[in-house]
This record gives sequence, structure tokens and C-alpha cells, in this order.
Amino acid sequence: MPRICIEASPALQQQAGLGRYTAGLLRGLLELDPQGDYALAYNLSRRVQVPPHLAHLPRYAFPHSNKPWRLRNAASYLGALNMDRSFAGVQLYHSTGHLLPRLRTMRTVFTLHDVIPFLFPEHHLWQNRIFFEALLPRFLQHADAIIAVSTNTKRDALRVLNLPPEKIHVITEGLDAQFMPITDPQQRAAVRQRYNLPERFILTVGTLEPRKNHTMLLHAFGAMLATEPDLVLAIAGKRGWLYQDFLAALEHSGLEPHVRLLNHVPDADLPALISAASVFAFPSIYEGFGLPPLEAMACGTPVLCSTAASLPEVVGDGGWLLNPLAPAEWTRAMLRLLHEPEAASALVARALKQASTFTWRKTAIATRAVYQQLLQTEKNPNPQANP
Repeated sequence: MPRICIEASPALQQQAGLGRYTAGLLRGLLELDPQGDYALAYNLSRRVQVPPHLAHLPRYAFPHSNKPWRLRNAASYLGALNMDRSFAGVQLYHSTGHLLPRLRTMRTVFTLHDVIPFLFPEHHLWQNRIFFEALLPRFLQHADAIIAVSTNTKRDALRVLNLPPEKIHVITEGLDAQFMPITDPQQRAAVRQRYNLPERFILTVGTLEPRKNHTMLLHAFGAMLATEPDLVLAIAGKRGWLYQDFLAALEHSGLEPHVRLLNHVPDADLPALISAASVFAFPSIYEGFGLPPLEAMACGTPVLCSTAASLPEVVGDGGWLLNPLAPAEWTRAMLRLLHEPEAASALVARALKQASTFTWRKTAIATRAVYQQLLQTEKNPNPQANP
């Protein structure tokens, strides 16, 4: 089998978002083909600890921190500065993050998670916006195949970027097996105690950044307290960028005694934390895919989810879909799920069925088919053919 190099920086450096995608894809590929010639590529090599289940794979490791690594990838598109020598022996390179080095002699695949910098530039730091607006179109043009993680991501990419539709393959993400209902009362009590949470609480999971729409959820939650004075809103997620407006809104809302900012929650705690929640709310105004509501559905927690972007195709009928700009809708829905156990149980039953259709094995099978299709023909090294 030809050597396939997977860009594993997200999987090795973080647990959420891109990291979960990369780790899940690698696990699925190795389960399908344990003897396959897969390799890892990652920067920050002096700090990265390779997980034990990936330690046997060949590595293409680079010492650069994230900003110099971005610049090195960008520089490979200037003149003849390609990076083929850095990946000797590789026949196909798969970028699972937001970077694709210019490679002239090997096939390339780029996973497109979203096109947020083009749709919501105000929700990004200016330096990130400039980088991706300048470089992402080049990465996508250079890639031999593009994997979009949802139909909505493909549709948006076709709308805002000049890409041939036949080049884009829609392959959804999967679910880690650890996300299942945790029904043991002791495990639930332990996780509540660890994060200072009461018996009943509303949970949302997502990085603190404007796109996640935490301020709207805060207002919707505040309207519940007149009848639910002991309720708590728990927000699991590290601080990302442009989060100061949310923190200011929280400070001036008078709701701080009822809100728990949990910061990053380790993967080991997430299934029990989600299972212990009374309601899982996900009001994001844009997602390329949307793993958190899917993970909550798999844990058997009633899910309220935004109607935006890809979320309806992921959640299906396994969650109640609400307008992310209408806090009154969220207030009513949260109260209903708290007070109507039959409605909540019916929703959970549909959610478990919907969540079961997303597996990393399915993702890996479809991704491997893309690899095999590309590897059947040699790449044209002519730089004019691959701008």
C-alpha cells in the first residue's frame, strides 16, 4: 500500500474540534487496515506527546510553533518553494486542519470544515481572517480532492469560492464510542460535585467566541429564573477569541451566581457531565458540522439546537431545532423539557437512533475510497496544472 500521511497536529495538540475529527479518522482508518502504511505529520514536535495507539506510526515531525508553521506552509506557494522533500516516501498527504503545504509529486486531500472567515469575518481575529482569506482558496485549488464534513459546508464553499463541485466529497464526521448514556448515579453525582453543579442544570459545550452565541443563551436562561430559581447554566469550553463582550454581558446580567464557567472539560469527564445535564443547549449561529449536539444526543440528554448551517442535517429529528436569534423560543423549550418528562423521553429515543448513524468507521471507509481513487493515477508535477 502506498504511504499516506495524515496531518495530525490537531489530534495531538487538542481534544476538541479539529482534534476530535483527526483522532477519530485515524482510529477508523487503522481499524479498517491495521497494516496500512499510514504516517503522522505534526509541528511543535518538542512539545507533542504522541498517543500510545499512534506511537508505532512513522512520523514527519517539525519543531516550528504554530505561527512559523503557518508561514512555512504559506511560503511553499511562492515560486518553487514546495515542501516535497519534507515528506519523502509519501504518495498521498491529507490535511485535516486548515493548512496544506504545496506538494507537487504526491496526491493531496484537504478536509474543509467550514468557510467561516468568508461568511462571518467579524467573528474572527483580524490576523486569522487575513491569513485564511489569502491562503485558503490556494489550498483548496491545489488539493486534488476536498472532503466537506457536511452538505451545508459544500454548498457554502461552492457559493463563496470558485471550486469545481465534482472535486468536493461530502463525508460526515463520526462519534467516539465513549459518548453513551451514563446512568450510574454515583458517576453523575461525582461529576456534579467536581464542577460544583446542582441536581438540575442546563449545559452547553463550545469555545467562548461570538459564533457560539452564548450571550443569547444567557438571556434565554435568565428568563427562566423567575420560576426556576435554583437552576444553573454550565458552559464547558475554553476561552477562544473576542469573548470579552460575553463576559461583560454576564457581569452586568446579575446572573453570575447561576452560571458556571467550567473552562476546558477533559474528555474523560464529558460523557458523565453531559448525561447528568437536564437539557443540552447549542445555539451556535454557524457550524461546519456540529459534534457537541451529536455527542449530547448519544449520551441520552434532551437537545435543543440551532437551525443554522449544517446543524439540522446532523441533528435530524433527534433534537428540537430553534431560531438562534429568538431567546424566547429557547426559554419556552427549556422550560418544557424540564416540566414534560414524556416529551423529553420521546426526544431522547429519537436522538439515540439518529446518533447511532454517525460512526468513524463510516467516515474512514468513505475517506479511504477517496484515497484509492486518487492513487489510481499519478499526479501531474507540472506547476501550471496545480496552482
